[in-house]
Amino acid sequence: MAVSSPAPSSTATAAPAVTPSAGNSSASASASLSPGTAALKQTMESVLKTIAAATPKPAQDDLRSQLVSAGIPAPAVEVSASKTPTGLDVDAIEAAARLDKDCVMGEIRAGQVSVTVLPVLASGKCFVGDSR
Repeated sequence: MAVSSPAPSSTATAAPAVTPSAGNSSASASASLSPGTAALKQTMESVLKTIAAATPKPAQDDLRSQLVSAGIPAPAVEVSASKTPTGLDVDAIEAAARLDKDCVMGEIRAGQVSVTVLPVLASGKCFVGDSR
């Protein structure tokens, strides 16, 4: 019986502990962003949410032009393909904007938006491969 009691207790304790930690981690991550990166992240999220509300599967060029129109310099913007090589819509489209050593990465998938900040790759870009 002693073995059964700690297992449920540990499980019950672990579940609530995981949720606050995840929240605190993202809060800590946001707090550690430079002011410029934090502003860029907010701009990226705002633009992607506006686009996703209008079109859950936007075209690559439309997404790029909206980000540039929002004030992100064109050379800093990378956008993934919106069509597969066979002409089908992709499941998700991603966009990135570089600022110093940070890449603000955004994704639209099924009309939902997620945005995160990752380090710039050794190539000086945010995406591996061709983002056209």
